[in-house]
Amino acid sequence: MGPGYFVIAILGCADGGTSCTPVATLQTRYASAAECSAATSAALENNNNFDFPALLARCRPGAAAASADARRDKSHPAHVRAG
Repeated sequence: MGPGYFVIAILGCADGGTSCTPVATLQTRYASAAECSAATSAALENNNNFDFPALLARCRPGAAAASADARRDKSHPAHVRAG
């Protein structure tokens, strides 16, 4: 059985999308990975006030211990915004 919901984590990254650091986990919960992935672009538009060369939005499973530094879920595409 999979997670009950998904959340979007915002990561601040060095140039080229490397050395990413979690900067925020959004509170909105999504019922599916597809619904979450569809919301990542808007999430970056609304959460771009972090001082990093690039920001990345990644969907994460919303488990009981979910946080911005939880394990990376590489099965869902991420959107990158260069700053």
